[in-house]
Amino acid sequence: MTAPAKTPVVLRNCHTLEEFEACVALEKRIWQTDDIEIVPSALIRVVEETGGQVLGAFHGPRMIGFTFAVVGVRTRAGRPQPFLHSHMTAVLPEYQNKGIGRKLKFFQRKEALSRGITLIEWTFDPFETRNAYFNVMLLGAVMRRYHPNFYGITTSPLHSSIPTDRLVAEWHLESARVRAAAEGQPPPPPGPEALRIRVPKDIADIKKNDRERAISLQTGMRNEFQRKFAANYGVTCVESEGAEARYVLEPWEHAPADLR
Repeated sequence: MTAPAKTPVVLRNCHTLEEFEACVALEKRIWQTDDIEIVPSALIRVVEETGGQVLGAFHGPRMIGFTFAVVGVRTRAGRPQPFLHSHMTAVLPEYQNKGIGRKLKFFQRKEALSRGITLIEWTFDPFETRNAYFNVMLLGAVMRRYHPNFYGITTSPLHSSIPTDRLVAEWHLESARVRAAAEGQPPPPPGPEALRIRVPKDIADIKKNDRERAISLQTGMRNEFQRKFAANYGVTCVESEGAEARYVLEPWEHAPADLR
């Protein structure tokens, strides 16, 4: 049953098995698979019980989006630091492009900060430049790591049976750039030493119609990212123009201290 149009979207922590099953139903619909890549409700229950996050967006009684994250530990400034790895964030297609994903992420930030957690990370496909723009320009995340074929070849048609290369988004929750993003402000413009990696926006069609070309483009992109990250550059902006998007990388030695 669809809630009335004026019913507000409510964000809240999820605690019940019914809510965890609703997360699974969204996974199956959005990733178009019911195979082994689906995270089962039992594991989502464990994540919630052991200090992770399971957060839902509800329109009336209906779950229309969710995000969930597991607990991890990173060493920062020589000390172990707890952080959250945000494994999945999803919004139903009919509710996308309405700002719900952004609200979910900033609700995730608020909940993490309430427990003293100041870092959230997640992976995403560098070919998905709309996600890249969202992560960097609207959330204030940065990237310094690239994982080739992170999840292996999956059964989801969204991955087109090509390697699941992933960038790692770092979301430093108390950094000046994330505070600015929370107020709707974009990151500062890149400096003169910035380098760029170009990605075609029509990659979905390329993956569907020319798998070999998609793999060739992916290999070239992978090599560029790995070289630039090895040279201590990090992604600080994403540009979009015409048929291409551009990842903008800057020397990390110039990055603010609150990102290190």
